[in-house]
Amino acid sequence: MEKMYFGIKLEFNKDKVDSIIETAIKSKDKGYVCSVEANNLTVANNIPQFKKVVNNSLVNICDGSMLAKILGFIHNKKFKSYIGADLFEIYVRKCKYRQFFLGNTRTILNGLKSRLSKIDPEISKMRFEELPFRAVEDFDYPGIAKMINEDKPDIIWVSLGAPKQEYFMSRLLPYLNQGVMFGFGAIFNFNAGVGSVKRAPIWMRRIKMEWLYRAFEDPKKNVPRYWGFIKILPYLIIGEYKIKSRQYEK
Repeated sequence: MEKMYFGIKLEFNKDKVDSIIETAIKSKDKGYVCSVEANNLTVANNIPQFKKVVNNSLVNICDGSMLAKILGFIHNKKFKSYIGADLFEIYVRKCKYRQFFLGNTRTILNGLKSRLSKIDPEISKMRFEELPFRAVEDFDYPGIAKMINEDKPDIIWVSLGAPKQEYFMSRLLPYLNQGVMFGFGAIFNFNAGVGSVKRAPIWMRRIKMEWLYRAFEDPKKNVPRYWGFIKILPYLIIGEYKIKSRQYEK
């Protein structure tokens, strides 16, 4: 069972994350994986319904190097983040799974298909499907699931942006026959080779400053998200220290 940090279940052991995912795929099981970073963590600690969605996942990864450092400092452990963009690339390069790409725009999906097919030629035969722009409660979940179930993918990548994609996955899950869903937002954009949204340069990733690049890339969206996290962070830290103290007393 995963440990809880800031009220969210998180797995920092990459080998265990991969084991959970691959076991589900091998057994033709179904579920979803959430990528937890500052925004998701903030929303989860403000909206109980969203926290429940995140904690009902197969497994959650920590997609934030600063978040991993803060938790590592509190618990005197060396925690490392598992960035969603890295996980995406790892599973594409395995060249062993049937995948389904869902969401974003047709332009991005076409670019993504073209570039990923150079890594794994079999991807050229896989499904890349748009979704209509609508509220999360208004999607035709039985219809979407029917399309996916007919394809029988091992992995379903969902690009709707957080927290919408997490709500979407939780609502779609009951209608699926199999498949592990990943809600990874802008990762389609990072890998499509088209559009204005790019991933941070390698040097910024190496020094764990990818979050800063994202802030400057889209300040209108990301700065308020970071500010929301900063405002709630003291309460999260105090709460985490209290939990740690109670565990120590036991």
